[in-house]
Amino acid sequence: MPNPSSAVSRRTLVTAIGATAAAIATAPAAHAAAPSTPVTPAAPVTPAPAGTQAARTVTVPATRARSAAGRAAAGVRTDFPIQYVGVSWDGPCRGGAIRLHHEETGPGSWQPIATGCAGGPDVAGTAAKAAPVSAALVPAGGAVGYDLRLPDGATNLRSTALDTTTGPARTTTLSPTTPVTFCGVEYLSRAAWGADESKRFKNGVENSPAKYYPLQTLTVHHTDTPNADPDPAATVRAIYEYHAITNDWGDIGYHFLIDEAGRIYEGRWSGDDGIPGHDANGNAVTAFHTAGFNSGNLGVALLGTLVNQEPTAKARQSLALVLALAARTHGLDPQAHVTFVNPVNGVTKPVDLISGHRDWLATDCPGGIMYGTLPALRAEVAAL
Repeated sequence: MPNPSSAVSRRTLVTAIGATAAAIATAPAAHAAAPSTPVTPAAPVTPAPAGTQAARTVTVPATRARSAAGRAAAGVRTDFPIQYVGVSWDGPCRGGAIRLHHEETGPGSWQPIATGCAGGPDVAGTAAKAAPVSAALVPAGGAVGYDLRLPDGATNLRSTALDTTTGPARTTTLSPTTPVTFCGVEYLSRAAWGADESKRFKNGVENSPAKYYPLQTLTVHHTDTPNADPDPAATVRAIYEYHAITNDWGDIGYHFLIDEAGRIYEGRWSGDDGIPGHDANGNAVTAFHTAGFNSGNLGVALLGTLVNQEPTAKARQSLALVLALAARTHGLDPQAHVTFVNPVNGVTKPVDLISGHRDWLATDCPGGIMYGTLPALRAEVAAL
């Protein structure tokens, strides 16, 4: 069992990650497929003086959102094309339905909402909220409105129509060294995928201030969003808006996300020290991916739906890489069975060190096919 009181120093973390990256350099480098940035330059960049590097100014579409609440949402309409509808409620996970409205064809047929039941922050003194939270990010395909029906017994409906591709241009500044490479591993920073950091704040105050604890376990997720995604960075922005604003978590729920091309996206904000997912002392930032079991638990999400199909080879390679880096730098055995101890609420749970979301709570995540490959994944990670 990991020692919850131990911590990894910044120097140890950097040194260990460097050694790990070197050790796995001969493995297929899925991260090499990552583009320099998923956004386009706003204007030509003025060359920096010799011997210096200049930050890059780029533009991304601002996320447009319209929220609705109540027992049901009927007749919700927008003046923008909806890419996703974020929905959550308290109560039964099955029985909800949505009907999308399109400009040309009007209302479509009612479709069941496939929800998970396991997201959110830790709650002091308990493993989860008394009432399960049912949540889904429903693809809308450019709809202009929607209606919702909830299952019997459901309460506290929250829904948000999201457009992350056609909104007005928002200017952001990237690091002078973009794409970001940390100890040999390339990833897209929050700025690179278009995170609007103002969404972490509520009424001028950070909604979920970062807290850090020694890392104990690693959890694999899928985002239950469409496969063959033509714009994964836009999907990451939709997940961010949904988690941070609609669900009121204050940030995206995962530490890292990986798309089908193997691109690695920085998730939960963890400070400005250049170590994604950690503070300067090497402790892991608490995210919101396994309600009741978040602190000391690093969550990595594969973009897409892995119920009936495996992840792409490149996505799986990047997943193994991220898990291997995390395990080795924190001195964890990828094939171990451990007892997780939540430092926030004292809740304990026996679990594989590399687990699936469903090992923690009632959910289909990370999808049946992906879950079935976890034993092989643990062996792959241990071999790196």
